[in-house]
Amino acid sequence: MTVSRELADLVGLQAVAWMAGQDDLLPVFLGATGASEQDFRDALEDPGFQGAVLDFILMDDAWVARFCDAQGLPYDTPRAARAHLPGGGEVHWT
Repeated sequence: MTVSRELADLVGLQAVAWMAGQDDLLPVFLGATGASEQDFRDALEDPGFQGAVLDFILMDDAWVARFCDAQGLPYDTPRAARAHLPGGGEVHWT
């Protein structure tokens, strides 16, 4: 799937908003990142933070499915969007 930067920004915002409403996942995200609830609120519109939220969602296929189903998105959209946000380029270790 091809995603524009504009769509990636929208998906990033959707991911943060979705995560904020996930009572079971938000504490896991905060614990994994060391962020506080205030940090979460303060960084809502930060593309780098949105990328971190997408990275977290992408760790589990079930989370990807839950997010995409809630947003009406194809399952490959979060990964495609992540590539356009800061830090989302493919890593080449060689």
